[in-house]
Amino acid sequence: MQGSGSGCDGESPERSVRVAPLAATNDYNVAMDDAAPYPTQIKLRKVSRSLWLSFSDGLEFELPAEYLRVYSPSAEVQGHGPGEGVLVTGKEAVSITGVEPVGRYAVRLVFDDGHSTGLFTWPILYRLGLNQADNWAAYQARLTTMRATEAKDS
Repeated sequence: MQGSGSGCDGESPERSVRVAPLAATNDYNVAMDDAAPYPTQIKLRKVSRSLWLSFSDGLEFELPAEYLRVYSPSAEVQGHGPGEGVLVTGKEAVSITGVEPVGRYAVRLVFDDGHSTGLFTWPILYRLGLNQADNWAAYQARLTTMRATEAKDS
């Protein structure tokens, strides 16, 4: 996909999203760290149901759709304040159907379960990539605890 749109066309297993270089200020004229990594390339990989990102510091990440869905920065998932987040379950088969650029600072991911409210800023995507193993282990531990509690209560 170039510019805005769905990010996938149903024919190609991989689509690119053109991202503008990050400037010293964002669309809200808030100063940003010029040294902060920003994506130089974003690809929606439909077959593997993942988002591949290459950042300006040379790091690359392939983030599964399920991981991105359960760690969505949306208020629906994270809550409106500390401790208000919810444990999102049942997203093993979720796919990303669209990648929509938002200014020069984020993308909106559209998931096939209808979720599309989280703005994945460059710092959020970068942290999700850097912390993927630890985040996923923490998510799996929370699932295990929830299932054990449900089994005990049954």
